[in-house]
Amino acid sequence: MYIMSMLRFICQRNIHQVRHFHKCIIQQTEAVAAMNTSLLESVATQKELPVNSKIEQIANQIISLNLIEVAQLSELLKKKLNLPDAMPMNSFVAGPVKEEEVEEAAVVQTSFTVKLKSFDEKQKIALIKEVKNILPNCNLVQAKKFVENTPSIIKSDLSKQDADQLADVITKVGGIVEIV
Repeated sequence: MYIMSMLRFICQRNIHQVRHFHKCIIQQTEAVAAMNTSLLESVATQKELPVNSKIEQIANQIISLNLIEVAQLSELLKKKLNLPDAMPMNSFVAGPVKEEEVEEAAVVQTSFTVKLKSFDEKQKIALIKEVKNILPNCNLVQAKKFVENTPSIIKSDLSKQDADQLADVITKVGGIVEIV
């Protein structure tokens, strides 16, 4: 099928145009191949530049420093070169962690689960009807079993606002809920 479409294209066009197009494509392909070859050769022939022995000696001394000495060196260089503090260096030195810092670093909960813990027996029917409306593909029999088998999770992976709204709706019809 591809060959047929190419033959149809060639027959519809002037043969000289097709030959010229073909020659251009071959020339471009050869030029790209030559560039790639020259780049590979230049990278292969390129050698490492010689390093000054003084700089190599300094690098070896820095490598042999421990963490505290690196922090001190960094502070000294900042003072001598008048560099601003981009990152506080005292974070490198291990020290006691305050409880306030741990609380600030605590993960913020973004996903909440609404759990039905218990319900008021007098409003059981209203709660069953509400559960039927809340849960997708749930009939009255399933909703009744769901309510009677408390504690059970009504919905999970909700935002804080959605979880609060759902808890309010369940509480109004006699359910006791917990947002986890």
